[in-house]
Amino acid sequence: MENGNADANPLRGEVPLRLEGKTFVLRPSFAALVTAEQEVGPLFGLIERASEGRIGLSELAAVLWHCLVHRPEGLTRDAFAEALLREGIAAALPAFRQLAVNILGGRAA
Repeated sequence: MENGNADANPLRGEVPLRLEGKTFVLRPSFAALVTAEQEVGPLFGLIERASEGRIGLSELAAVLWHCLVHRPEGLTRDAFAEALLREGIAAALPAFRQLAVNILGGRAA
């Protein structure tokens, strides 16, 4: 995997995600969130389920994938999901939590 522009801007709601030695930037833009919602359902419900420990792996991967600012050439969604699994889901949870805080707190781009 290549580096996906590692400079996250917290003022835009961006969050870094470290996978396999590379840092990717996640941004909860309107377009990204709408696309994620079309796939996983209402984000408020997803965040509520996540806070109760009831988020599915596919849901987590979908939100993170749709919020990627830059997708390195050749990076497929399957490869991204496999990297999440290899890294360990616990490694992705801080980034997901911060995205959720940014979405709920109005710091989405």
